[in-house]
Amino acid sequence: MKRMELIANKSVEKEIIEALEKNIEDFYYTLIPQLHGRGKAKYKMGTATWPELNFMLVSFLDDDDAHEAEKIIRDVKEHFPREGIKLFIMDAVMAQSGILC
Repeated sequence: MKRMELIANKSVEKEIIEALEKNIEDFYYTLIPQLHGRGKAKYKMGTATWPELNFMLVSFLDDDDAHEAEKIIRDVKEHFPREGIKLFIMDAVMAQSGILC
């Protein structure tokens, strides 16, 4: 099992979610719709000075689906190379209580 975290510009949220839902059966996720912060290139604060925003998507996937998600996001990044799309995939460890952490 893998934990996928994706952070990207709000402008590509629809394209990313649609691609993941279309290509990964039973794709379940948590969406954090507005992230404020600073990346390598610029601030994303949702203000008049720094108007852009990011979003974050978190999902737990089996290994095959995680690999498929990487390919999907790579494709989206090729179409939108300047939108700061960052994907992190890590092992999800099952704790003794049965809760993923």
